[in-house]
Amino acid sequence: MGAQMPLENWDEIRTAYQVARVGTVSGAAEVLGVHHATVIRHVDALEARLGAKLFQRHPRGYTPTEAGQQLLSVGKATEDQFAQLAARIAGAGEEITGELIVTSLPTVSGFVLPALSALMAEHPGLRIRYLTDQRVFRLEYGEAHVAIRAGSRPTEPDNVVQALGAHLVGLYASDEYIERNGMPTEETLANHRFIGAEERDSRAPFFVWMAQHIPPEQVVLRANDPEGQRAAVRNGVGLGFLPAIEARAASHLVEVMGPRPEWESPLWLVTHVDLHRTPKVQAALKVLKEMATRCDML
Repeated sequence: MGAQMPLENWDEIRTAYQVARVGTVSGAAEVLGVHHATVIRHVDALEARLGAKLFQRHPRGYTPTEAGQQLLSVGKATEDQFAQLAARIAGAGEEITGELIVTSLPTVSGFVLPALSALMAEHPGLRIRYLTDQRVFRLEYGEAHVAIRAGSRPTEPDNVVQALGAHLVGLYASDEYIERNGMPTEETLANHRFIGAEERDSRAPFFVWMAQHIPPEQVVLRANDPEGQRAAVRNGVGLGFLPAIEARAASHLVEVMGPRPEWESPLWLVTHVDLHRTPKVQAALKVLKEMATRCDML
């Protein structure tokens, strides 16, 4: 590959690098978001320009020749340098200012928001976007800097995953409900009214438990949003599962059954490897871990 390559041929080099990395035209086209004909055209043009074959073509795909292997090496080094540059730019400066995007399930906001409040008090130049949703935000696309996730350990290869503790959930009722229906016991639970999730096959461990122990006709209200479920409990509609950290701070709620190990969901702090070491992200991780310890989640 001794020919001098002008900068305007970078698209061809990048395309050939992806073909060498993935091994097929269709795979490279999917990675690059282009038509497979564009991939073939770029590879053909680059081989003509270099005067060398970069690939051996066969029915199963493209195998790099010796020249193609050199291209793969150069392309990988270039891609790594671009990734490092992007990370340096995104995390430039030791001063903790600018925008920080944090995402979590709505049900853990009771400990996330106090942590973020403490972080902003310590760093007044910080502006935070706190996004709560059931969907998983894509850190590699910049949708968030820090994610708090529940359930099984996240497995995305470019993310740094740290254990944060457990999401503790108990069964609660309002004072009003207790006055009308009496204090439930574990033996009489099946006779009481319950608040459930709209998804009857919810994988949340406490809803799995409820499906196994409570007759479906006793689930008198279902809501698709955790806040709707919490509001129904607060307003005396029935018994419902609430985050212990929030429910125990509410004077009008009664703990019918405290948190149980089988109702817990492990919590994970997730960051992208390119931004994990930046001061802004490290500061956020520190306050979230401190708050989890203070709330007996670890």
